[in-house]
Amino acid sequence: MENLHRGDFTLRVCDGIGAFTQEEWAGLSGTSRDAPDYNPFLSHAFLSSLEDSGCVDRKAGWLPQFLRLEDDSGTLIGAVPCYLKGHSQGEYVFDHGWADAFERAGGRYYPKLQASIPFTPVTGPRLLVNGNWDGMAARAALANGLRQLTDQIGVSSAHSTFVNDDDLPAFTDAGFLHRIDQQFHFFNDGYATYDDFLETLASRKRKALKRERREALANDVTIDRLTGSQITTKVWDDFFTFYMDTGSRKWGRPYLNRKFYALIGERMPDDIMLVMARRGGHYIAGAINFVGSDRLFGRHWGCIEDHRFLHFEVCYHQAIDFAIERKLHVVEAGAQGEHKLARGYMPVTTHSMHYVAHEGLRRAIADFLRHEHSDVALMSDVLNEHAPFKKSDH
Repeated sequence: MENLHRGDFTLRVCDGIGAFTQEEWAGLSGTSRDAPDYNPFLSHAFLSSLEDSGCVDRKAGWLPQFLRLEDDSGTLIGAVPCYLKGHSQGEYVFDHGWADAFERAGGRYYPKLQASIPFTPVTGPRLLVNGNWDGMAARAALANGLRQLTDQIGVSSAHSTFVNDDDLPAFTDAGFLHRIDQQFHFFNDGYATYDDFLETLASRKRKALKRERREALANDVTIDRLTGSQITTKVWDDFFTFYMDTGSRKWGRPYLNRKFYALIGERMPDDIMLVMARRGGHYIAGAINFVGSDRLFGRHWGCIEDHRFLHFEVCYHQAIDFAIERKLHVVEAGAQGEHKLARGYMPVTTHSMHYVAHEGLRRAIADFLRHEHSDVALMSDVLNEHAPFKKSDH
């Protein structure tokens, strides 16, 4: 554990979530189930499960280096979930090109610091602040501390991905470069039923989704939505089989292990909703979702049988059904995927912040980001023009 001094504060570098009690952590922004801005991926239960299962550790290339901001009495003021990384896997904001260019020029890009939630492309606070303190001052101390740590330990860069709006000014003031991208989210405009949502779509789009949902459930496929104690060990075993099949084909090596799912099943069962597809008395596909205070987060999907449109039903339509039933405001459908637009998920801008120590590399990346920003904004405009809604509604 190292100490970095920031004026009246002390910033400690800790080797993981274990440096915080559950009570301390629950006092930070977005981390408590009782908070109106609760984000399950920021919870002590989720982050500790990643560590305790071995999904994040030195061997995995995600070495925890959490920042802990304290006052003179040792009271926790703020924190940053942060990792020392030897690669760029599991981040969903791609900097492989930056690494390649720097190393071809004789530099060393890895290791780097990553202030994010591992394997999770979900926006939320990254500069976590105790609500009893001045949020602006605490965020500034955390952002500057992250930059100071980068320089002090001699790594190439520090990156904070899927940053929320409240944190952007502190990162900007600390000299971080701003990058944007987009995801697709469903917005619940107070719908009472899925049919109410369908009525907002253009006629051709509405008919297409109705047909899609019918065809997904052909061949005697039925859907179960499971939460809490309904998710038994057998269900987790089935889901993990699906996850491993898809993960092995998409990534080569899935990021999460069976122990991780066992731990979150024990530690945060009410924050999880599984959509499981059944045929012939057995589950054949499934998707995991996490439940926040006002939104549903879709994460992983997998299957052992291929059925037309089943992926869309399990991952997107069922999530909308659940959000409407629970009166959740938003469904976040994960990274990428223009195909989500036709299912009622609209483009949303995401933000990441990047501190690059080497002046030449920093200039080159800043120039790249200016061009990329324009391209992403243009694509967002094009996608909005092709939204499935009636023109009078959106």
